[in-house]
Amino acid sequence: MIRMTRVVAMAATLASTALIGTASAHVTLDQRTATAGSTYKAVLRVPHGCDGKAMIRLRVRIPDGVINVKPMPKPGWNVATVKEKLVAPITLEHGRQLTETIREVSWSGGNLPDDFYDEFVFRAELPKKPGTTLYFPVVQECDGAVSRWIEIPESGKSSRDYAEPAPALRLVAPDQR
Repeated sequence: MIRMTRVVAMAATLASTALIGTASAHVTLDQRTATAGSTYKAVLRVPHGCDGKAMIRLRVRIPDGVINVKPMPKPGWNVATVKEKLVAPITLEHGRQLTETIREVSWSGGNLPDDFYDEFVFRAELPKKPGTTLYFPVVQECDGAVSRWIEIPESGKSSRDYAEPAPALRLVAPDQR
């Protein structure tokens, strides 16, 4: 009986270690919670390339409700955006009208060897919906390989249930920060 308990404990330890290793391999957001309705600095942490190959392009899909996106230029990388016209204009501070929004940001032309780590940054205004989780699907393109961090959990599941989860941001009420 004692021997069986030790085997079960060892298996649980190995399983949790494997999960920790897998989780750290994903593209993630540096800050995983933010105040609903605030301006958010998104820092995408990229721990390595793909399957031993250098990363040459990173694309992130901006979820609905996230507006006024401004990517940060990155030395050695070209930054580009894909815009979409809004159904109805949004009035921002100082009366400025927003008629389109950025749906995708990409950085390309650089090189992130598999042995190195890097971060890619943009800022955006978040929706005023505390309790909501936003997902930012990311495609990591490498020299001859691709990693798609695009899986969004179904109801009743979490990101831990997926091999390639999309980076997630939980929106909280202002008094919960």
